[in-house]
Amino acid sequence: MVSALAGAKDPKASYRWQKENGTVPSDASQARILLAHRAWMMVSDVDGEQVARQWFLGANPWLDEISPVEAIHQDRFKAVIDAAGAMSSGGYNG
Repeated sequence: MVSALAGAKDPKASYRWQKENGTVPSDASQARILLAHRAWMMVSDVDGEQVARQWFLGANPWLDEISPVEAIHQDRFKAVIDAAGAMSSGGYNG
């Protein structure tokens, strides 16, 4: 999931990034990862880790029914943060 949201073509890229002498993600990938962490914290702090996992993978009404992972991959940073804020504040009534 991390490789996908970061925009890496190789699904195992995130494993190499975490190794001590591994490759370093591009600036764009790093920005996506940092945004994902920020959104994760917003949702998990209020609703818990299980809800945050489901939120990241599920279709989302604030993101035109795509998952936050897909939206982050598309660089829709503001929309993702807005959706995380709405989720954590209970702003969705649908």
